Amino acid sequence: MDRTDNLLALADRCEATGKPDRALDADIYEALGFTVRRKPSHLVSRRAPPGGIYQQGSLWKTLGPVSANIDVAVNLLRQKAPDWRWSLQCMAAEESVTFQALVAECSASGSLGALALCAAMLRAFARRDAASAGRPGAPGE
Repeated sequence: MDRTDNLLALADRCEATGKPDRALDADIYEALGFTVRRKPSHLVSRRAPPGGIYQQGSLWKTLGPVSANIDVAVNLLRQKAPDWRWSLQCMAAEESVTFQALVAECSASGSLGALALCAAMLRAFARRDAASAGRPGAPGE
């Protein structure tokens, strides 16, 4: 699976899941080019959920809950694509709430604002990668 396909698969996972997922967080960081060290499975417990650390320059930082926290998702987007425009809306119906995100003209929806923003961000990166590689039918076109 190439990078573009991986980004699109992760965007689909963000839209399909109904709750935050630490394994998804690690996958998103890896897909965006960070070196990630995941917490060994024998150290994961109810009190210590899965997660890990990522490398930024020469420092290792705690993996942010990008699928759960809108602030973490926005900071990651600003770090990786500071010039991209984005928006997030809450679409409330009588019995359901969904979020709609738009990042660099790529849209996505999710059960949480952070998931919707992550999905749109991943689609935008996939679109950029496909366009730079000259692939026909780039996502979002």
